[in-house]
Amino acid sequence: MKKLINDPKTLVSEMLEGAVALAPAQALLADESVVIRHPLPEPEARRVAVLSGGGSGHEPAHAGYVGEGMLTAAVAGDVFTSPSTDAVLAGLEAATGAAGALLIVKNYTGDRLNFGLAAEMMRARGQEVEIVVVADDVALRDTVPKDRRRGIAGTILVHKIAGASAERGDALATVAALVRAAAADLGTMGLALEPCTVPAAGKPNFELAEGEIELGLGIHGEPGVRRAPLKPAGALVEELLAAIVDDLHLTEGERCVLLVNGLGGTPPMELDIVAHEALRQLAARGLRVERAWCGTLLSALDMRGCSLSLLRVDDERLALLDAPTAAPAWPGRGHLNRTVRLPSTAPKSPAPAAAGQEARPGMDRMRRAVLAAASALEAAEGALTDLDARAGDGDLGASLARGAAALRALPDAAWTSPDGALQAMADALRRAIAGSSGPFYATGLMRAARHLADAPAGSGASAEAFAAAVEAISELGGARPGDRTMLDALQPAADALRRAAEANRTPAEAWADAARAAEEGAARTEAMSPRLGRASYLGARALGIPDGGAVAVSIWLKAVAGAL
Repeated sequence: MKKLINDPKTLVSEMLEGAVALAPAQALLADESVVIRHPLPEPEARRVAVLSGGGSGHEPAHAGYVGEGMLTAAVAGDVFTSPSTDAVLAGLEAATGAAGALLIVKNYTGDRLNFGLAAEMMRARGQEVEIVVVADDVALRDTVPKDRRRGIAGTILVHKIAGASAERGDALATVAALVRAAAADLGTMGLALEPCTVPAAGKPNFELAEGEIELGLGIHGEPGVRRAPLKPAGALVEELLAAIVDDLHLTEGERCVLLVNGLGGTPPMELDIVAHEALRQLAARGLRVERAWCGTLLSALDMRGCSLSLLRVDDERLALLDAPTAAPAWPGRGHLNRTVRLPSTAPKSPAPAAAGQEARPGMDRMRRAVLAAASALEAAEGALTDLDARAGDGDLGASLARGAAALRALPDAAWTSPDGALQAMADALRRAIAGSSGPFYATGLMRAARHLADAPAGSGASAEAFAAAVEAISELGGARPGDRTMLDALQPAADALRRAAEANRTPAEAWADAARAAEEGAARTEAMSPRLGRASYLGARALGIPDGGAVAVSIWLKAVAGAL
């Protein structure tokens, strides 16, 4: 286990001090893990105080939702442990004024007991305190009664409604009624790809096999209701939504809001894919998604996974969700973009050869050589991916395999002349390969195409065109031989082609010489210190690993030579 902490015993207080130091409208109560809005009006002038909290490890909840228009105070316990009654009481005493207080409690035994006892102690002093328990976990719908379900990520939406209602001056009874009604119209379900690690324990609470996920889990690192095989995001989202929609009895035409929540270790990329799927599938069900939020809003430490929450809304509830708040972790107004895509204007490519145009002699051999190179790159995808991952970003194999597929897809009309074929190849690779490989290969092929236009066939013209391509690649990237790049294979190959042309060797012999030179050049990169590209960030750590781009050149050149 690796954690950026000092000591498990002090991590909650240090975490809260760091968070509050970045939130000027908050303060920590002395000797308590209570974050409170600061400054607050005098007690007689205060609106209804809205408090929540629970164990730590759910950041940015709960302290991140303390601010005008949301929570008045948040009470934090140790990791995944309810705060003490005295801590809750301290928060109530500091935040509550003449209008009373509302406690929002997630449905866990420790939270219910400690928040409930603190509320009762305040009532004994004559103070009005209401409690709303959130039990939004629909995964438990076949396991326990509705009022015994866990409270999970949908609680954030309840915080927002409560804070907005209190901020506009509603009485305690009104705030509590609005919040109870919202909690009853709320459903959430989550899944885990990997468990989390509690700092004090040093190991996960459960283990998942490769290709296995946990469905219907809570937010405390505990297992879910069942194991299931890993599926594409769309299928998993469908399973989560089906359970929520069924539990809430949402029907076509109804209005709702969506919350896509990361559990701590899920990248934004994956959460956005989940959001895309959820919005698409809800629209297909005929549900009107009025607002949607996506991000890590209530986590379970470093758990990889997500949850989806749906809340039925009407105009009043939507107005409360739209109301402004200064809480630092609230993710914004959640308005949806109804125009996601605009028509694009694709860059114009040179017109292809006319259908039926007669191909120049030798074009069948050129096409055979190119397709052989494509096959070789496809076969080497795994090896190139592994090689690039050791000294780069690991995308080389997949990128060149996409390029190979694009070359295979070229129409017959592309293979009528050498320059036309090279230009068509450049266009195909430019579109198929992002990153650096696409522009490099496309630039080289375009330069070679210009050199071959109207040139007589022969090894001399081929050698000149190849040399021009290598020069173009060098100009584009700024690399030179010795920098540990693809040029360390390309330049020796170009030199070998030139020597073969001068010696009047056959095209087959010339390309065989070029392939051997490229292979030798690629091997030499093992001993080179990288000066350009991502490998240059590794410095001496890249020594002993050949450059992936140079190895790829040697692979396709060997295939070309074999085909000839």
